[in-house]
Amino acid sequence: MSRLVLSPRARQDLRRLVDFLLPTDPIAAADTVNVIRQALDILTHQPRVGRPAPGRLRELVIQRGSTGYLALYRVNADLSDVEVLAIRHQRESGYHDDDI
Repeated sequence: MSRLVLSPRARQDLRRLVDFLLPTDPIAAADTVNVIRQALDILTHQPRVGRPAPGRLRELVIQRGSTGYLALYRVNADLSDVEVLAIRHQRESGYHDDDI
């Protein structure tokens, strides 16, 4: 089983995504945290489940209703650690250089 680590940037992204929903739909905000966390937990058992991304990174697609989220992550060579680098809503622009 791999150890899952959220980078400071990924934690910040999660808070930002929740803060966006909180004023208009507090229930959806709480549900979103649970959906993302449950999806990320899959990486502890299947670290290579996400699609390949540039720079030896991977991207996990997290379904949420008609849209969803993307988690950019990397796995070390022996699969013991999975580090989530950034989390984005699918409608946001791509990742930025400071995400990695």
